[in-house]
Amino acid sequence: MRSRAIALLLLASSAAFAGDAAFDRIVHEIESHYGTQRTHIPFLGMADFVVKVAHPEGVTSFKMAFFEDLKSPLEAGAWRELDRFMESLPGELHPIVRVHSRRNGDSVYIFAEPVGKSTRMLLAVFEREEATMIQVKVDAQTLLQSIEDPEHARQTFSSRDR
Repeated sequence: MRSRAIALLLLASSAAFAGDAAFDRIVHEIESHYGTQRTHIPFLGMADFVVKVAHPEGVTSFKMAFFEDLKSPLEAGAWRELDRFMESLPGELHPIVRVHSRRNGDSVYIFAEPVGKSTRMLLAVFEREEATMIQVKVDAQTLLQSIEDPEHARQTFSSRDR
């Protein structure tokens, strides 16, 4: 019985790492393409553990990577090259939103995988010499309710800020 429980635990953890592999591949692509390393954020692993236990607003896990000092700074209007780079990233994520600022050159991308019981979403923000990536795995039903009733989501988040 004990060996079955251990086998189940190992199987579940390998499935969790498979989802992390796509995020790690994207991080590696950004590191090699822009000649930088992700910045270490203290206690980020602890925050992910809390999210896995508490499931705030349907989020079951998240990963975050922050990059500073991109070796090829993004100039305003360098969107085509960045678009090609983002579209070539590996994984099962599909582009949903792409926004470029003409004023300051910032770019925002939102990707998502096909919706099942839960779905992964990736948000990537590129500034002139910095980039931030956040991946969340969220309960699809909770996400759809937030989209259908954004006022409820706003009230939920603003009541936490008090």
